[in-house]
Amino acid sequence: MSDQPKRPRGPVLIQLDEPVRNQARAPHVDTSDSDAPSPADAPPIDEPSAPLPRPRTMEMVTRLVGRPPSRMTRFFINTGVALFTFLLGVAALDFINGLMVSYPLLGWIAITLFGLFTLACLGMALREWRAWRRFAKIDALQRQAGAALADDSFDQAKLVTDQLVGIYAKRPEMEWQRQRLAERRHETFDATALLTLAEAELLAPLDQQARREIEAAARTVAATTALVPLALADVAAALAANLRMIRRMAEIYGGRAGAVGGWRLARTVMTHLIATGAVAAGDDLVHTVAGGGILAKLSRRFGEGLVNGALTARVGIAAMEVCRPLPFIAQPRPKVGNLVTRGLRGLFGNDDQA
Repeated sequence: MSDQPKRPRGPVLIQLDEPVRNQARAPHVDTSDSDAPSPADAPPIDEPSAPLPRPRTMEMVTRLVGRPPSRMTRFFINTGVALFTFLLGVAALDFINGLMVSYPLLGWIAITLFGLFTLACLGMALREWRAWRRFAKIDALQRQAGAALADDSFDQAKLVTDQLVGIYAKRPEMEWQRQRLAERRHETFDATALLTLAEAELLAPLDQQARREIEAAARTVAATTALVPLALADVAAALAANLRMIRRMAEIYGGRAGAVGGWRLARTVMTHLIATGAVAAGDDLVHTVAGGGILAKLSRRFGEGLVNGALTARVGIAAMEVCRPLPFIAQPRPKVGNLVTRGLRGLFGNDDQA
């Protein structure tokens, strides 16, 4: 046995020293490298690192078509054309006079051909005048429809509907639509309902044709910009595609355009774009421009082609608004994103598939 005393069993209390209050803390020493990049300085993930593609092709087309010439330029062109026509006429008369003296038979043939050419010029001028009268009639009908809707005038709406039926009276492919309108127009008793019925029966099928033309033009401009590397070749192709699309808009809605009338109509469409503020990027163009920025990271030409196609679709929508006899009432107004999507789908297959 050990002589040491036994330790008592039980809880043992250990007294701790009180914490020192108001004790100054040691200064914090930053051991990290001050030159290292901070996570706060990193750019946001959604922010595009590359600038959005610039639609240079459509900007050039808009300047060529939409910018009106100055007074000095118009005076120069008019006097130049008049001088050239005068000199050409004098030279032709001198040539015919010489033929009449030397070879009377050839002189009479030249006179006959000159007379036929003069008649052809008069016929072309008459066709341009009639085409522009159709445009003026459609524009007046659109204003009358807007006034009828604003005043809620049923009599004025009936007059607008009768004129609209008269525009398409000579088109056999719209016979069924005219019959449907004639059967159902007696069910309406206010201006909005009557014009909505006329829009649904007569203009809805034409809107589908106009959408297909816009999709084809947007597809052509986008593919040309992306695949043609030649300078000014894409501008010429885009200009031709836009002019053809605008002329087709006029033909679809009842106003055929000639050479001069088509150019004037194109200028009217560009003026409408600028007046309505449709040149700026709106809600219908934001997603397309963003898609062009993403595509531009892979190829600058493909991104620019997508944005040019979107601007072509916007020009087509403006052409619809100018050439359409009625404003959009109940039918949905086309959107740039949908038109470009369907147009680009046609590059890889049938664009009518869902």
